[in-house]
Amino acid sequence: MRLPLSWLREYVDAPTDPAQLEWALVKVGLEVDRLIDLRASVTGSLVVGRVLEIEELTGFKKPIRYCQVDVGESKPRGIICGATNFAAGDRVVVILPGGVLPGGFAVGARKAYGRLSDGMICSARELGVGDDHSGIMVLPEGEPGQDARPLVGLDDLVIEFDTKPLRGHCLSVRGIARELSHSLQVPFRDPADLDAPGATAEPAYPVTVEDPVGCDRFATRVVRGINPAAPSPVWMQRRLTQSGIRSISLAVDITNYLMLELGQPMHAFDLDRLRGGLVVRRARPGERLTTLDGVDRELHPEDMVICDDTGPVSLAAVMGGENSEIVPETVNVLFEAAHWDPMMVARTVRRHNLPSEASKRWERGVDPRLALVALQRAVDLLVSHAGGELDPRIGDLDTVADPAPITMAVDLPARTAGVPYPPDRVVSLLTEIGCRVEPAGDQLTVTPPSWRTDLLEPADLCEEVARLDGYDQIPSTLPHAAAGTGLTPAQRRRRTVARALAEAGYVEALSYPFVGPAALDALGLPADDPRRRAVRLANPLSEQEPWLRTSLLPPLLATLRRNLGRMPYGSRDLALYEIGLVFHPAPDSGEPPRMGVASRPSDEQLAAAERCVPVQPWHVAVVLAGDYLPAGWWGPGRPADWADAVAAARIALSAAGIPDHRIEVRAAAYAPWHPGRCAEVAVDGVVVGHAGELHPAACAALELPKRSCAMELNLDAVPLPELAEPPRVASFPPALIDVALLVDESVPAAEVAAALTAGAGDLLESVRLFDVYTGEQLGPGRKSLAYKLTFRAPDRTLTVEEAVAARDTAVAEAANRVGAELRGG
Repeated sequence: MRLPLSWLREYVDAPTDPAQLEWALVKVGLEVDRLIDLRASVTGSLVVGRVLEIEELTGFKKPIRYCQVDVGESKPRGIICGATNFAAGDRVVVILPGGVLPGGFAVGARKAYGRLSDGMICSARELGVGDDHSGIMVLPEGEPGQDARPLVGLDDLVIEFDTKPLRGHCLSVRGIARELSHSLQVPFRDPADLDAPGATAEPAYPVTVEDPVGCDRFATRVVRGINPAAPSPVWMQRRLTQSGIRSISLAVDITNYLMLELGQPMHAFDLDRLRGGLVVRRARPGERLTTLDGVDRELHPEDMVICDDTGPVSLAAVMGGENSEIVPETVNVLFEAAHWDPMMVARTVRRHNLPSEASKRWERGVDPRLALVALQRAVDLLVSHAGGELDPRIGDLDTVADPAPITMAVDLPARTAGVPYPPDRVVSLLTEIGCRVEPAGDQLTVTPPSWRTDLLEPADLCEEVARLDGYDQIPSTLPHAAAGTGLTPAQRRRRTVARALAEAGYVEALSYPFVGPAALDALGLPADDPRRRAVRLANPLSEQEPWLRTSLLPPLLATLRRNLGRMPYGSRDLALYEIGLVFHPAPDSGEPPRMGVASRPSDEQLAAAERCVPVQPWHVAVVLAGDYLPAGWWGPGRPADWADAVAAARIALSAAGIPDHRIEVRAAAYAPWHPGRCAEVAVDGVVVGHAGELHPAACAALELPKRSCAMELNLDAVPLPELAEPPRVASFPPALIDVALLVDESVPAAEVAAALTAGAGDLLESVRLFDVYTGEQLGPGRKSLAYKLTFRAPDRTLTVEEAVAARDTAVAEAANRVGAELRGG
C-alpha cells in the first residue's frame, strides 16, 4: 500500500523528516517498505508543456509522433513520442535535456526516426508517481514553462507499507493517521467525523438482502443528472496516482479515493443500466457474470452477488460487472456501501483468482459503521465536481452486531510481556485506541471500537498494550537455559548419515511431506500395498495432495523432476538425498477425542489422543539420474545405475555404525523398482530398505529419465551401535589375498561374501568385491567374482601358511554353500 505524506498530514501532524516519520511508524508496528522522496527523484528541468502540433510519422511498426511543444521558451521544442492518448492543445509534463528521471535515466537531445527529439514527454510511471503506463500524463492545468513538480505530486513524500493481515484498519489514510497520532501523541482529526444522515422511510433504490450473514449492511445513495464529461479534480487524480491507482472517471475515482481515505470499499452503478430492484444473495448454480476485467466467470453457490431483474450485476465485495459499470455517458449514479463477511470474500477471491484492492480490505476487516459516512462524502464530492441533483432518500439495511465485550484480568498484559504495566496505564492505552473500558475489581470489561475487528480475545488486548507502550520498553534479556545433555544417539546418527551422503556427492532436498493418490499410482504401488494406507489431513493445502507421505520417494522424485526441468540445457545429471519423517496410521487408533480449551484435558483424553498420533519413523532416501561420473578430458563418464543406489545404502548404513559384514544385499521385487534390478537391504537378517533402478513405467509416469535410480532405508529399523571401546591402531601388518570364484549367474555376490566370511574364521578382517566378469570362456550361465580378503591377527604377524589356510577354508565354505569354484585353481 502507498500513501503520500501530504494526505496523512491533513489528519495528523506527522513529521516531514523521512527518518523521524519512519521511526514513528515502526514504533507502533507498521512495517515501512520504503520512503520515496519525490522531491529528489527527478533532477533537472521538469516543466509544463502545451502540445501545439502533432505530426504522425509513417513507415514504422509502431505509432511514432513528432510533437511541437511550447515549454515557455522563445520557440517550441520538437519531441518524439510513441503515446497516442494526447492531442494538440493538451498540457503535458516535459523533462528537458540534462534532466534525470527515476532509475537514473538521463534525458538528452538525440536524433531518432529522422527527427531531433529535444526532450521527453513523460508518463506517470516514468516520473515514478504511479504505475499507470497506458499513456502520457495529461495535466488539467498549468502554464507552459511552469515547474511541473507541484502539479504531479513530485513535491511530496510517498510511503510504502507492508500491512499485516490482522491490521486491516491500517489499509487507509484514516487508520495510518490514527496510528501516527498514538505514536507521536498528537491529535487525530478523523475524516469520518461528520454528520451523515441515517436511513429514510423510503430508500434511494429498492434493495433486498436475502443473506444477512454474508452481507449484514447495505446502504445506497443516488445522484441524478451529473455532467458525464466532468473530470476528476487534479488533487484527487494526483493522490490516486501517488497511491498506485489509475484515474478512470469521476464517479469511479471517488469510490477509490474514499476507499483509500476511509478504508470503506464502495461501488458505483450506472442507474440507467439497472433493471428492477437490487437483490443481495448467494449465487445460484449455473449463473455467470462478466466482471469488469472482461472475464466471463461461472459463479459458485457460496459467492455473494448483487442482482437486478436480469441476473447478477456484481461479484459482491470483489469486482463489479460489465453490465452495470459506469460508462462515459453515465448521468445517473447509484453509490453502494456495504459490509461483507470476510471469510466469504476470502474464499471468493481464491476461487476466482481475482484479488482486488476492495477484497484485500474486506478480508482483513472493515469498520461496519462507515457506510453512511462514506456515502455522504461520495455524493458531496460528485455533486460539487459534476453537478447533478442529490436524491434525499437514503437506503440502509443494517443488521450489524455490536462488538462483543472482552473480559481480561488487569494484570494480564504485565504477566504476558514481563513489563510492569500499572492498571491505570492499561486502561489509558486501551481507551486511547478507542476501546470502552469498564474496570471491575481486578478485571476489565473492554469493548473494542467498530474499526478494530481484530480485537477478539484478551491476548489481542495484551498485544495492543505492549505495542502502544512501546516494544522497545520490553527487556531483551533471554532466560537462562539449563545445561543440556547434547544430541541423542539417534540424532547423532541422522547427522552422520546426512554428512556421509553429502560427502559422497549427494545434494540435500527438503520436500513437503504431502502426497496424493496420483503420485502413488505413478509409482505403480499395488492396491494392497501398505504404503497406500495413509493419514489424511483434515485441512490439506491442496486437495490433490491430501495425505501425509508413507515414503520419501514421491516428493523426492518430484523434486528431482522439477530440478531436471530447470537445469541448463543438455545437463541431466543429478543426485539428491533427503532424511525425514514418514507417517503411518496408528493401529486401531479410532477417532481422536475432541478437547476444548477452557481447561486442561484429562489424562484419559491425552492418552486417547496420543494413541491416534501416527507412527513416524525416520527414513533416508536418495535418487539419481544421468551420469554418476561425468565425461571430460580425463576420460569417459559412467551413467548412474542400480549399483550406485546400493552403494548409497551401504554408505548410509556404514555411517549409522553398521559394519559391512552385518549388511546383506539380495535380489528382490518391490515397487517402484525394476524387478530385475532391485535389491533389498537387510541388517542382521532384517530388511530395512530397498535400492536399485526404477521401473520404466514409473520413470515414464513421473517424466524422469530412463534408468533413474533410487534407494530408501528405514533408519529407525537399523539398530543403534552398541557402545564399545574406541578402535585401536593395528600393531601388526595385514595379509592380503585375492580370490576369483566361478558361480552361477543367479547367485548373488552378497551370498558368496557371506560364505567367505563364515569360512575364514576370526582372522578375516574384511572382504571386498572388486571385479565381476562374464564371458564365453567361462561357459554359459557362469560368472567370475573376484574378492580381496584381508587377514590380520591382533597379537602377531601371520605366516603365509596361516593366511593361505584361512583362505582355503573360506573358499571351501563358499563351495559348500553356493557351489563356488576357485578360478584357475
